[in-house]
Amino acid sequence: MKKIIINIVSVFVLLLMVNCQEDNLGFGALDTPTNLQVTAEIIGKSAAFPNGDGSGKVKFTSTAENAISYKYIFSDGTSKNSPSGIFENAFAKPGTNTYTVTVIASGAGGVATNVTLEVTVFSNFKDEQAVQFLTGGASRKWYWAQTELGHLGVGPNVAWSDPTFGTKNYYPDFYSAKANEKSATCLYNSIMTFSLVGDQMKFELDNKGQTYYNGAFKGGGEDACYDLNTSGAKTVTLSKSDSFVTMNPDSATQTRGTTINIADGGFMGYYVGSSSYEILSITDNRMVVRVIQSGNPFLAWYHIFTTTIPGTVVTPTPTTNYTVLKFSDEFNIDGAPDPTKWGYDLGAGGWGNGEAQTYTSASDNVIVQGGNLKITAKKSGTGYTSSRLKTEDKYEFTYGKIEVKAKLPVGGGTWPAIWSLGQDYKTNAWPKCGEIDFMEHKGNDPNVIHGTLHYPGNFGANPNTATTTITNASTEFHIYKTIWSPTSIQFYVDDKLFHSFVNSASVPFNSDFFLILNVAMGGSFGGAIDPAFSQSSMEIDYVRIYQ
Repeated sequence: MKKIIINIVSVFVLLLMVNCQEDNLGFGALDTPTNLQVTAEIIGKSAAFPNGDGSGKVKFTSTAENAISYKYIFSDGTSKNSPSGIFENAFAKPGTNTYTVTVIASGAGGVATNVTLEVTVFSNFKDEQAVQFLTGGASRKWYWAQTELGHLGVGPNVAWSDPTFGTKNYYPDFYSAKANEKSATCLYNSIMTFSLVGDQMKFELDNKGQTYYNGAFKGGGEDACYDLNTSGAKTVTLSKSDSFVTMNPDSATQTRGTTINIADGGFMGYYVGSSSYEILSITDNRMVVRVIQSGNPFLAWYHIFTTTIPGTVVTPTPTTNYTVLKFSDEFNIDGAPDPTKWGYDLGAGGWGNGEAQTYTSASDNVIVQGGNLKITAKKSGTGYTSSRLKTEDKYEFTYGKIEVKAKLPVGGGTWPAIWSLGQDYKTNAWPKCGEIDFMEHKGNDPNVIHGTLHYPGNFGANPNTATTTITNASTEFHIYKTIWSPTSIQFYVDDKLFHSFVNSASVPFNSDFFLILNVAMGGSFGGAIDPAFSQSSMEIDYVRIYQ
């Protein structure tokens, strides 16, 4: 802190306020705050590091007589209200920089006193890739990913060591919105624009005049829409996150560790009283953020955004037209599946998802019959049996067009899947190895088809996923197709695209995978099993992979 300049409001304003006191008895005594004192503690400051430890953080403490609130205004274009006067700011510009800080102490009726000081602080944080993703290098619009499960959700904000909620602190364990669940509200009207003006990032929220408020902040009940003017560009800075998630043992797979700070109370479409959003993951067309609810730090809200305009069908062009058939099974020979093409995963144990079935290779559970492969989940005593086929060590592939014509089982708790796993999963533990789920279906949510990717930062309960609803999934055959290229992964049902993912070197979808076909029962995805369930099959007419 180099200098402090104290500016007191003019005598004219003071006299005016005094003269108006009798007409403004509702304010009480309009005493101007006096004796405003401000201290600035540079975090990590030492003899070796006089400008701090590189975090860019400075803790400000302000006190004044007759003050009821304080506001900090920084020369980088950001500001923050602090009723207590205590506020820690992270200055994000890399290098050693000097900032002017104005502190305004406000009293009853709006009378105020201010102090200006300078702080010199060092920051070694930068995330140029995040800036590029957010702005596209110039200006980029973001929309709610309203067709994704969990595009709005909430979960616990506690340390990993918490015995009840700790291991759930990086995803919306308490609630995840279903696809298009908020269509009847104003939530999806929001358009968020990040842009670069020189070397400064800006944010604008176009909410079409209404904002979707958390009920704790307006109305006192259910979440609802209220009029709010959000016009105007607000300054954005990026800083290193110090959330509970960043301290998890597997934090590198759960968060990017970068925080978006929006000045002047800016927020990203859903109002929870906060302006700082931790980026969990971000690509050119998808972003997942986490924000702590103001006044209730136990709750972390999760938002998923996309650069795709809602209702727009985007079809990235693969770098290769995959037309050469490299692997196929037409299932034309009755009996056990072809052992040159298929192996088995056998046994019970839930397979990491709390599933109820035991996998077998018995003909009761898997058989080729009448031109189709039939994988049957059955009630067996107090448990269930099923089958899980795989091409591991028989056929593995990188990129291609995968087509499977299938009819799905019926019944609450059934969980059929056509999917793939990185072949290095034994040495490169999931989710680092990557997983592509070409098709998943819940018997408890019939006809809703899921296309999903799991990878570091997006896995388990927080995957990159989308759904589409079809008719007669369990009574008619449909073609589940995925085109996987170095630049994109596209999911289709009957040639209708419903999910696109931008592939890149930063995700594990550029090496060999093997194919898996199975029907699970129950578990974290399948849900409650219908007590009346006896058996049902996934029938597959063919599997074809083109490269």
